[in-house]
Amino acid sequence: MTAIAVYPGSFDPVTNGHLDIIERSAKVFDKVVVAVLHNRNKVPLFSVEERVAMLKESTAYISNTEVDSFNGLLIDYIREKNARTIVRGLRAVSDFEYEMQAASINRKLDPDIETFFMMTNNQYSYLSSSIVKEVAKYEANVQDLVPASVQKALRQKYSHLTDEK
Repeated sequence: MTAIAVYPGSFDPVTNGHLDIIERSAKVFDKVVVAVLHNRNKVPLFSVEERVAMLKESTAYISNTEVDSFNGLLIDYIREKNARTIVRGLRAVSDFEYEMQAASINRKLDPDIETFFMMTNNQYSYLSSSIVKEVAKYEANVQDLVPASVQKALRQKYSHLTDEK
C-alpha cells in the first residue's frame, strides 16, 4: 500500500519554510500531495491558479510530490486522494493550539485519518506568507525567504506601488 500524505495550506505565497516541510515529508511518505485551499475567509494576493503554478515550479525537483487545489472539507479531499495522513508544519507553540483543534475535528470526522506534525527548521521558525508579503510590499529583499520564481512574482504584484511613488 502506498503511503500518501496531503499537505494542505493557502501557500499565499509558498515560502522556503513550506518547501522545508514538503522536502522532509517527501522523505517520509511515498507521495505528498501539496493542496492549495480555496479559503473563503482570506483575501489572497495570488489566485489559486498562480499559487498552484508557483508550487509546481518550486517543487519540480521533488519527484514524489503532486500539486493540486481543493474546495470544501479537507477530510473529503483526503478521501478523494486515497490518503491517510495530513501533514502540518509547526513553527512555534502558538501554532500548536490551532493545529490541535483542526486535528481533533478531523479525527472526529474520520478516525482513520492521522495528522502528522513536523516542526519547521529553526531557520524558518519566524517565517510566514504574511510576513513575506509585508516585507516584499516595501521592496525589501526576500531572496532568502522564498524561491526565486516567487520573489519575481511578488515584485510583479507590488510593482504598482513602486509606480505610484
